Amino acid sequence: MNLLDASLVDWSRAQFAMTAMYHWLFVPLTLGLGLIMSVMETLYVKTGNEAWKKATKFWMTLFGVNFAIGVATGIILEFEFGTNWSNYSWFVGDIFGAPLAIEAILAFFMEATFISIMFFGWKKVSKKFHLASTWLTVLGVTISALWILVANAWMQFPVGMNFNPDTVRNEMIDFWSILLSPVAVNKFLHTVISSWVVGSLFVVGVSAWFILKKREIDFALKSIKVAAIIGLISTILVAYTGDGSAYNVSQRQPMKLAAMEGLYKGKYNMGIVPFGILNPEKKSYKDSLNPYLFKIEIPTMLSLLANRDANSFVPGIKDILEGGYITQNGNIALSFDEKHARGKAAIQSLADYRKAVAAKDTAAAKIHKAALKENYAQFGYGYIDKPEKMIPHLPTVYYSFHIMVMLGFYFILLFALLLYFSSKKKIEKSKWLLWVGLLSIPLGYVASQLGWVVAEVGRQPWAIQDVLPLNAAISNISTYSVKITFFLFLVLFSALLVAEIRIMLKQIKKGPAVE
Repeated sequence: MNLLDASLVDWSRAQFAMTAMYHWLFVPLTLGLGLIMSVMETLYVKTGNEAWKKATKFWMTLFGVNFAIGVATGIILEFEFGTNWSNYSWFVGDIFGAPLAIEAILAFFMEATFISIMFFGWKKVSKKFHLASTWLTVLGVTISALWILVANAWMQFPVGMNFNPDTVRNEMIDFWSILLSPVAVNKFLHTVISSWVVGSLFVVGVSAWFILKKREIDFALKSIKVAAIIGLISTILVAYTGDGSAYNVSQRQPMKLAAMEGLYKGKYNMGIVPFGILNPEKKSYKDSLNPYLFKIEIPTMLSLLANRDANSFVPGIKDILEGGYITQNGNIALSFDEKHARGKAAIQSLADYRKAVAAKDTAAAKIHKAALKENYAQFGYGYIDKPEKMIPHLPTVYYSFHIMVMLGFYFILLFALLLYFSSKKKIEKSKWLLWVGLLSIPLGYVASQLGWVVAEVGRQPWAIQDVLPLNAAISNISTYSVKITFFLFLVLFSALLVAEIRIMLKQIKKGPAVE
């Protein structure tokens, strides 16, 4: 694997990030609307009230538009692993490809089978069979998300693999440890449930618009009530799974946690900063400048949340790079220089092993293979030449994380108010709340996107944590070709987004169809 120029890495990262961010505009709404329309159809089948059928069909139409465009952007995203990140695909394709293949075979099969019945089978199958088709379509979409998130979680926490020096590939040895790793389970729950929040905000906002326009009042009130209940429960669950995500990060990606908290120097009984402004003058972990211009701190809380022990030590950026502290498993943390030396040794051992195999020197091959195995845990560090490259862009990660958390608390308050005013039957008269609900639609997308910014920018410079950095994962292609495709995809995805918004606005203005 050759190291390529920085501009190629940056442009390839930009292209993948842009594709992923566009794709993630469609996925959370698909997951969220899927649950809400399924609940509404369940209420229709249970009560026989045609108003619930009317509501189901309206939200189902918007679900279909969003679903179709989400599939198109997702296909391009997967192709980029082969075009832009071929070294990555070669190095871990045996592992990373498995969940993607299962997604295509299982999830797409379910979606393709039942979505046609869901849309066109209202008068052709029984109510219960149609309801089952709706739930199975949504289950298929959710299973599709599961396998994508399992693949991403493995990049954050690579397990269940063994490196084969003869093929220079990592091979899967334990499928279940990959599927059921704590990072994968928590990432799936956190991401899917947060998508329910996005769907709930969308339904609340659109329904609020109908009430403000004094149209379809009964439909809108029913939709708000269902969305507010699902939204409030989901937001509380997101806070719970978010705590689990932060714990997994603290145990397996301490540099990401340090960036999330703007933490340069660690200590015992570490407090958490729910609100603070970073000092833009602080450029290095080696200087003595204060990391914050201003902060509000809750004592010992970060130690408690990060390690489940209020008296524990939480390392900062300086500690992680210089090593020497005691980790939670009782080991002495290695410095970057030590990891870099071991990574170089692993790379050299691999080269020596392959030479020995080619020369049919069995004894030497055995020695070099053992040395490679001993140092493989730090293999990726051999491709990183400076400790500063281990630090993700701090302001991006820090502010993304804190804004996301603040929005989460705002959503809890919003859904609670909506439920209260619904129970008192005061929604129609509370124009200020209706406007807040309408204007909150974009905030769900902002929070969802910021979650991915924290997850992906926070683990830089790694394509696979501790195993493969980005500069060793990239394809050996022209930077110029990446630039061209970046702008082509930007135009294409922007056109798709504009088209979707226009179609959905047209459907919303048309309103629920009358049977």
